[in-house]
Amino acid sequence: MILEMKVPSPGESITEVEIAAWLVEDGDYVEKDQAIAEVDSDKATLELPAEESGIITFKAEEGDTVLVGAVVCLIDTSAEKPVGSKQSTVSSKGKSSISEVTSSPPSEELEEAKTYATGTPSPAAKKILTEKGIPSSEVKGTGKDGRITKDDAVKAVPSMGTLPEGSNRGSKRSRMSMLRRKVAERLVEVKNTTAMLTTFNEVDMSSIFALRKEYKETFKEKHDVSLGFMSFFTLAIVRALKLFPSVNSMIDGKEMITYDFCDISIAVSGPKGLMVPVIRNAETLTFKGVETEVKRLAIRARDGKITVDEMTGGTFTISNGGVFGSMLSTPIINPPQSGILGMHNIVERPIAINGKVEIRPIMFVALSYDHRIIDGRESVGFLVAVKEALESPEELLMDNNVKKALEL
Repeated sequence: MILEMKVPSPGESITEVEIAAWLVEDGDYVEKDQAIAEVDSDKATLELPAEESGIITFKAEEGDTVLVGAVVCLIDTSAEKPVGSKQSTVSSKGKSSISEVTSSPPSEELEEAKTYATGTPSPAAKKILTEKGIPSSEVKGTGKDGRITKDDAVKAVPSMGTLPEGSNRGSKRSRMSMLRRKVAERLVEVKNTTAMLTTFNEVDMSSIFALRKEYKETFKEKHDVSLGFMSFFTLAIVRALKLFPSVNSMIDGKEMITYDFCDISIAVSGPKGLMVPVIRNAETLTFKGVETEVKRLAIRARDGKITVDEMTGGTFTISNGGVFGSMLSTPIINPPQSGILGMHNIVERPIAINGKVEIRPIMFVALSYDHRIIDGRESVGFLVAVKEALESPEELLMDNNVKKALEL
């Protein structure tokens, strides 16, 4: 029986995907539920599992864009699993066969194999040199009889005078994934369609440092998760969103939608690039709840198991560039949201306290916002509210009862 494997829908509103990579070879025997391909949508990279066991035949190539529901491969479920290293297959009729794969060189390589006069580029090399605007007379051929090969053309650079002996001026060209291309499009769209401004402030992290030093071991033993900075920032943002609801709003045509819940997106770095999973209803979570959810989402993003649904939505975003050493940045809004808070690295800095200079752990924070619906008063007030909560967490985030807030 020949099974047609079709592209499943990765999520609502997604109509096409790109075959990012085949994880098996054409003609291989695959097991049921084995990951056979990675597919890119404009929101995530997902694995495509085999629906049944059998011999696979590709119907799409890597890099192809295919519609949801299209057939991407066939699986011969009547074939038996090959025995030994010869990759032999046994049909349902008992006849054994050994699959032999032969490949023909691409037409460009065939062209390269032809003989050309000294200094003459092959058609493939000529095309590349023309695109670069480099005369063939400036390129030294390394092919047979001194002909200019495709590789020579790829490595060729415009005349830049005499270069040091042994200089390496190679380059590499690779295809951007659909996810990365979509991120690029969205970033440009944000810059072109929003009135984005950024306001900055600084936070004295001394109180949070003291709380974590005193309670982090007990917290981890009790809840099997670390007491990090994300729970403090998430709950501080939830408090500020309640005080300034316009920051928890979005533009929809000529209307503004304001949400009474806080779905906080957290930007994390995954193997396929930036991912933004969402902490749902963060206003209902405790310190333990936030840290547990952050850990769960981070692990799923790292392992490539995050789903589109887990990254859909969100009313506000937190981006932590501090983990990479960033001192200060202007984060870009995650559309259609209207605000994003950038966290940065914590550095001991001299600051004035009651007329005296003291060394304190300071973090610069940045709020980028859409000025079309958030005015300066709201944006500055929001960031100040976040600062106040982070500098006085016991009073403003823990109701003056640390152990109860940390569920110890």
